[in-house]
Formats: sequence, structure tokens, C-alpha cells
Amino acid sequence: MADKKRVRRTIKELQRVKTWQLFVLLVLAVLLAATFLRLNNVGMVQRRNAVAAADKAGNASTIKARLYDLQRYASTHMNAGTGQFYLTDQYQRDVQATIKASSSDTNPNKNVHEEAAKVCDPQFPYWSEAYVQCFVAELNKHPGSSEDLNKLNLPKPDLYRYAYSSPFWSPDFAGFSVLICLAIVLIILGRLVSLMILRALLRRHYSSI
Repeated sequence: MADKKRVRRTIKELQRVKTWQLFVLLVLAVLLAATFLRLNNVGMVQRRNAVAAADKAGNASTIKARLYDLQRYASTHMNAGTGQFYLTDQYQRDVQATIKASSSDTNPNKNVHEEAAKVCDPQFPYWSEAYVQCFVAELNKHPGSSEDLNKLNLPKPDLYRYAYSSPFWSPDFAGFSVLICLAIVLIILGRLVSLMILRALLRRHYSSI
């Protein structure tokens, strides 16, 4: 009889906090976690935009600093992965510098490069991958250009590609709010399972409630 009363008392204690109240608390916690996760992503986008701005400006030390800042932020904040991006402007500047150096007066194929530039410059007013392809295609039209192209040694695009990943969990507001959500979910599940077990005990070993 005492065991029966103890089981019923435990059920009443579990029922003091309603399931719907826990669900409301869970919804609020999820909204809070989503907000912090969104802020982490916004912080990453701001830093990635800073990298893009530094890339356009062309200052090597600034680009390096902004890349380091982005990498450090992404590696310490969940939902802050950068995805793949390129230093497009820096690549174009390096390609331009390589082609200009190959067209210098000391290059025996200077005239060939000048002819290629005359064809491609009107078609592409700015430096791009398309311009490089045009320039290479024009070089290949001249005898001996394939040997000269090997000496051109254009920079590889992969060297200008970056991608920083974020951790699965981070000890920040977003990370702790996610833990709170998980804790509430576990409490709800634990409460439901406990009530089911206690009621089953009452029905099986004692009398129906």
C-alpha cells in the first residue's frame, strides 16, 4: 500500500510541470538558438566580405590579416563555415603581372605577346579567366608558342582558393543555447517515459488509477 502511494506521489510530482509548458520553453529555446546561430553566420559573412574588400584593394598584408581573422572566427564559431571562395582579384593581378613580365623587351617572343594582347584587350576590358584563355589561344596560333607558353608559368587558380570549416559545437552563446534545447528535449522525453513506466506499474502490480 505504501509503495502504491509512493508511486502515485511520484506521478503527481511529475505532473506539476505540464508537458505543454515544457514545449513552450523548448520553442523559446529553439528561437534563441536560431538567433545566435544566425548571428554567428552573419559574423562570418562580414569577415568574408572584408577579405573580398582587401582582395580588391590589393594590399597583400591586409589580405593576409583578413584571411587570418576569417579563419580564426570560422574555427571557433559553429554555423560559421565559409564555403569555397577565391581571391579573384589577386589572381587576376598576378596573371597580369606574369603576362606583362613575359612581354618585356628582354623576351624574344615580345612581338607575339603584343599581337595576342591586341586581339584580347578589346574583347575583355578587365582581367579575367576568359582573358587568360584568349591570350593562351592566341599564343598557340604562332610557331614555338607552346614552348613559350610553358615558360609563361601562369599562377594556378587552386592556390587562390580558400574554404574554412566551423566546429560541430562551440562554447559560445549559440553552442550553449543548443545544449539548452537538447536538455529540454531530454527532460520532456524522460518525463513522458517515467510517467508511462509508473502508470504501467500501477496497472500491473496494484490497481488502476
